[in-house]
Amino acid sequence: MSSLTYPSHADPRRTLLASALIGIGCMAAVDEIIFHQLLAWHHFVDRDTAFALASDGVLHAIELVLLVVGFFMMIELHGAGRQAPGYRGPGFLLGAGGFQVFDGVVDHKILRLHQVRYVDDLWLYDIAWIGFGVVVLAIGWLLLRRARRGHAASQR
Repeated sequence: MSSLTYPSHADPRRTLLASALIGIGCMAAVDEIIFHQLLAWHHFVDRDTAFALASDGVLHAIELVLLVVGFFMMIELHGAGRQAPGYRGPGFLLGAGGFQVFDGVVDHKILRLHQVRYVDDLWLYDIAWIGFGVVVLAIGWLLLRRARRGHAASQR
């Protein structure tokens, strides 16, 4: 079991949501900064240059909004003494991994907004991109199960 103490007024769902928003925002920032700007492998929507750059700006704005909302929610939870111990890490990882898998499956494959990188062996990049997201999601899910067990044990 967990050695964390769970106040009776802790809010696991809101703690999980706030940290998931932060995780999504952080992973979107990593994608935007590393793959869009530094490596210049793709843009959010690969079309003509002006539209591609504008689409990156929209992604960046959304990422910042998610980060700000998530952090303000977390500050509000902390101030009210309602943060649920053990739920921040899983929420962050579920958000980050969920973003990565969504981006790889929906944006890359279904909508074809862009690819990870435009090369002949694209499937290697797809496997790495989506696979990384699945691993992060799995770790987040395992940590969430542990947090829920600890929370349930503290409620007895």
